Amino acid sequence: MTRPSIPESMPGSTPGEEDRLRAKVLRVPEVVCPRTTRWDFSSLDALNDVWANCARISLRENLSGRQPRWGTEVRLGWSGDVLQGLYLCQDPNPWATKTIRDDTLWEEEVVEIFLDPFGDSLSYFEIEINPLNTVTDLVVRRTWTGLKKDFRWKCEGLVTASGTLAYGWTAAFQIPFASLGDCHPTRSPVWRANFSRIDRPKDEPLELSAWSPTLVKSFHVPGLFGRLRFEQVENP
Repeated sequence: MTRPSIPESMPGSTPGEEDRLRAKVLRVPEVVCPRTTRWDFSSLDALNDVWANCARISLRENLSGRQPRWGTEVRLGWSGDVLQGLYLCQDPNPWATKTIRDDTLWEEEVVEIFLDPFGDSLSYFEIEINPLNTVTDLVVRRTWTGLKKDFRWKCEGLVTASGTLAYGWTAAFQIPFASLGDCHPTRSPVWRANFSRIDRPKDEPLELSAWSPTLVKSFHVPGLFGRLRFEQVENP
């Protein structure tokens, strides 16, 4: 896949800073996803053992790779037959109105999970969670005419939860590996993935942020997804 072009100039940066930022953005990030205890479906406390022992990644502004206006940390781990994670979103005024599954959650504030277990960029899964714990799940496939979104797919066994924090909001998820195909980490130890957020303040511009910035106004650039490497795997 042809990589998106990088902006010719990044306001506020010297030429040397721009070069360093471009190099940083084009390096696809990688994280080791550790084995953890299993989420109990209730705790959204980042100090809870399941989340405290997870890998931690931070999101960057999607167009430039800079620090976003409001930060987001994602905790990631896996246990037995599931991938689980926790978004911690700084936000002085989190909001959402949509409560119907598979609604257009991306039109409001939302976090998004992109998973390509086989790393071929031919298809990948997307799961969205808003501050009201409404979910949209779909599979995206590459066709001759572009990317096609299929909302008929349902992530069987998916568990999510959301809540508010003193400094923003949080969303947790648990995704059964079986719902994504034959991709258990013992057979597929390295995935391509991205984790993103859409922040829509009432009186400020929209901000997109992602673990692996795509440098365009879209997260749908699977060639720039990061690498999720599962810890442990015996006999990979």
